[in-house]
Amino acid sequence: MNQILPSFPDQPPRVAVVCSAWHRDIVDRARQALLSEFERSRLPAGQVDHFEVPGAFEIPLHAKKLAQSGRYDAIVACGLVVNGGIYRHEFVASAVIDGLMQVQLETGVPVLSAVLTPRDFHEHEDHQRFFGEHFVKKGAEVARACLQTIERMRAIDPAGALR
Repeated sequence: MNQILPSFPDQPPRVAVVCSAWHRDIVDRARQALLSEFERSRLPAGQVDHFEVPGAFEIPLHAKKLAQSGRYDAIVACGLVVNGGIYRHEFVASAVIDGLMQVQLETGVPVLSAVLTPRDFHEHEDHQRFFGEHFVKKGAEVARACLQTIERMRAIDPAGALR
């Protein structure tokens, strides 16, 4: 995708990006890749708002409030859910993904996820490097999916397009 999608020439989409602060150094790699992909697609930087929440568990409620605001064509969630803490990572990951799906079905605003849950994550340098690189790939992928989803949603209901 070398330019903004054809259905957006006069109404560029507005996108909210919600990132968890937990493992910010890795999660931010997805956000930066997402922003780079949006830039390559000629989505103006002013059309993308960034929000940070403490952890992945907080993303769905924040996404819901943003979706209900009526300001956004889509919301992208970025986070890393790892072993440890009070909850098992499978529980948190399931709760987050289920919550994001519920938000988009209730509000009609697409919610895309780059919330990843590796089976085994350790703080050592190899995992930091591997997951940092993986988040770059996922950030670009979710940006492309976001723009394609917005284009398809507008094709289904042009009158329902925001702004």
